[in-house]
Amino acid sequence: MSALLGAGAMNAAAPDSPKGLIARYAREIDQEMIDFRRDLHRHPEASNAEFRTTRRVAERLERAGLMPVVGAAGTGLVCDIPGADPLAPVLALRGDLDALPVDDEKDVPYRSSVPRMCHACGHDVHTTVLLGAGLVLARLAAVQALPGPVRLLFQPAEEKIAGARAMIEDGSVKGVARVLALHCDPKIDVGRVGLRVGALTSACDLVKLTVRAVPGEVTGAEPPNVVDAVSALVSDVPAAVSRQLPAGSGASVVWGHVEATSGRRGGAKQRTGTGYLQCTVRCIDERAWDLAEPLFRKAVSSVCALHGVVPELEYTRGVPPVVNEATSIEVLRLATEEVLGATGVATTEQSLGGEDFAWFLREEGVRGAMARLGVRVPGTTRVLDLHQGSFDVDERALGVATRVLAMAALTG
Repeated sequence: MSALLGAGAMNAAAPDSPKGLIARYAREIDQEMIDFRRDLHRHPEASNAEFRTTRRVAERLERAGLMPVVGAAGTGLVCDIPGADPLAPVLALRGDLDALPVDDEKDVPYRSSVPRMCHACGHDVHTTVLLGAGLVLARLAAVQALPGPVRLLFQPAEEKIAGARAMIEDGSVKGVARVLALHCDPKIDVGRVGLRVGALTSACDLVKLTVRAVPGEVTGAEPPNVVDAVSALVSDVPAAVSRQLPAGSGASVVWGHVEATSGRRGGAKQRTGTGYLQCTVRCIDERAWDLAEPLFRKAVSSVCALHGVVPELEYTRGVPPVVNEATSIEVLRLATEEVLGATGVATTEQSLGGEDFAWFLREEGVRGAMARLGVRVPGTTRVLDLHQGSFDVDERALGVATRVLAMAALTG
């Protein structure tokens, strides 16, 4: 771990200064946090079913003398850490708890013990480093070295794009002035943190579409229209949506499940057939997000009318983009430099992924940002993609992230 800490940063701080105490307290729990993360990885839980995970976190916070409050449904929790100045703005730190319905493909001692369930997005890391930061900050608070109050947000159901809004409705961010988060990034080496002002992720909507043949007389030469219609939808709708967006905006239609059947009945006089399609619509800005649904519906109607099929469209608005506020990114930059030195700060690009952390940033009076936590083993050529059963992290990232989040409480 010491090799990852930047020269002249935390490791050079006076031992009894708040920065020096963060270094010491974090070092004392490094192995515990690795063990904790491995335990979570062995016991992944689905969205809104994170009961064991919630209980494990709550028990550890209670042993540290804190008073976590578990959500009414038994998943997710909030924990306040008092600062020396109780009137100072509240800083919230957020992590997510849930796993994905993916088989764990890794041959490691901490491989998932639950069939078809795995922490393939790094939420076990996010939960663990938030816990670690909370334990460090609790010890700072005990010696009056924590300037202002900090709230820990352990969010359920991020993968269902439901947990953030539920926590907001429960009042979990009431009084919060700033909220910060880290998300694993397998494209960035461990020991670096990716920062970006502005849009970090994209808006993401879910579409389910069924098309059915229109009963009617057909000729022997007429093609199977449902199959043609589905093929046209896949190729033409994305282009039609993109073409009608304003300059500078953008959207990507990503098809997932696609199937179609066509045929005839009644002595070959009646068309039959049904097509099923699913896709996500990902928008790089809110202007495109507002326009995407009507443009998508218009394009589907046009293609279906041309091919004589009837559409049944279910369009579900998902999440807006995560838009990082500049001052919050500066807080994360300063914290990262204190922990890792200037070389620990990396620039990062906007992704097409969705993240419901965005809802926290839309609350009135709340500013914030999400950073990307480097988890790739330096020198590795293979990138372990998120949402894949092979995904894993360089566990030194746990100590890095614990220190960065704790340091943000001093700089934010």
